[in-house]
This record gives sequence, C-alpha cells and structure tokens, in this order.
Amino acid sequence: MDDSSTSQLRRGVIGPCILALLATGPRYGLQIVKELDQGGRLLTSQGTVYPLLTRLSEAGLIRTAWEEIESGRSRRYYEPTPAGLARLEEFIGEWSRFTSTVDALLTRAPDSAVHEGATEETR
Repeated sequence: MDDSSTSQLRRGVIGPCILALLATGPRYGLQIVKELDQGGRLLTSQGTVYPLLTRLSEAGLIRTAWEEIESGRSRRYYEPTPAGLARLEEFIGEWSRFTSTVDALLTRAPDSAVHEGATEETR
C-alpha cells in the first residue's frame, strides 16, 4: 500500500478515534496526541490533531472547557457532546461492517496467489 493510501485511511479514522478516547473521559490536546501516537502508525504529525479538534468542535461533536492546572496555568480539555457520542456509535457500526467485508475479501485469496501476484508485479 502506498503512502497516500495509508494517509487517506488515517485521515478517515482519526476523528472517530478521538471521539472514542473522549468517550472514556475528558482529555487535553497533548494527552490526545500521545494516546493516538502510542500505536506508532496512526499519526503522521501532531499538527493534524489540533485542526481536527477545531473541526469536531465546530461540528458540535465535542466541547471544550478551560481548567486551571497550577499557579494560573490553564489547559483546554475536550469532551464529546451527545451528538459526538451518537456519531461515534454510528461509526462503530459502520466500521464493523466495513472491516468484516474487507477481511472476508482479503482472506479469500490463497497465500500463494497473493505472493505470486506480488512477484509478477515486480517483474
């Protein structure tokens, strides 16, 4: 799979992944970035998260609140709205059907056919 295909997959799932994280409790931006980056393959840069948080907020899927953390410093915390939780539930159902279909198609081809196809393409 080329980099642009992987990048498109990432873009399509980061928003729902953020909603899933927030569904378990409010988080601040850097916390979200770190949790998304734990797997090592979901984020290409931290800079993609903050604009997405803004878009999710503008769409009414998350809300923000400032909290003082220490000696006058504040952090912006994010949490899902009821609409955001509903969107997450929709995505979970769609994702399950989508991945089941893709998995079924990918497992149809015998390993030898996949390897032979790859060999023929590289020739």
